[in-house]
Amino acid sequence: MSMMYVAPEQQMKDRADFARKGIARGRSVVVIRYQEGICLVAENRSQSLHKVSEIYDRIGFAAVGRYNEFENLRIAGIRHADLRGYSYDRQDVSGRGLANAYAQLLGTIFSAGGEKPYEVELVVAEVGLSTDSDEIYRLTYDGSVVDEDRFAVIGGQTEAISAVLAADFTEGASLTEAVQLAVKGLRAAPGGADEIAVGALEVAVLDRSRAQARKFRRIGADELRQLLDTA
Repeated sequence: MSMMYVAPEQQMKDRADFARKGIARGRSVVVIRYQEGICLVAENRSQSLHKVSEIYDRIGFAAVGRYNEFENLRIAGIRHADLRGYSYDRQDVSGRGLANAYAQLLGTIFSAGGEKPYEVELVVAEVGLSTDSDEIYRLTYDGSVVDEDRFAVIGGQTEAISAVLAADFTEGASLTEAVQLAVKGLRAAPGGADEIAVGALEVAVLDRSRAQARKFRRIGADELRQLLDTA
């Protein structure tokens, strides 16, 4: 039996194309800094299948792509953080450490020939004691990590959304301004609607001003409606 040889470069290209096509079918997520923390905004019409979630006290998670794959990654991240916090100290759990763990896992899966690559993109965000110490890490399907300064966009239509955010981003913006800018960016995506209903948005924040150790908080429909209606 003859065997067909495929060059390693072509194999990696084919795997990357496969992953990108799967990710492109998903609606985008915006993670953006504001004065009191980090805001995570997703276009998500499901009320139960979350695209943004809490990982640990000061760490949030956002994802696009195949739900079952990024849900497995979310659960693995929680277990990783819980084990490290229990074994050492809660302060030893960091967004950077979690991003590195995800990068190693995604890179291993992407390079392995025995299984398909994950069709996911992730953001790991950690709110610090001040705006200067906030961290946003964007991870791609092959384990690449980008340390984002002001905002991160993941999903199939990132270029158009990023252009809007880059043009209008303001340091020290309020939560209202951050949410409105994120939604404006999502609307600018090719094929996006001029208006995105409140029920089609999933919004959460990592709020450094919260007194409790857990800084993650979901924004409910009534509060979100007020944020979007404020001129």
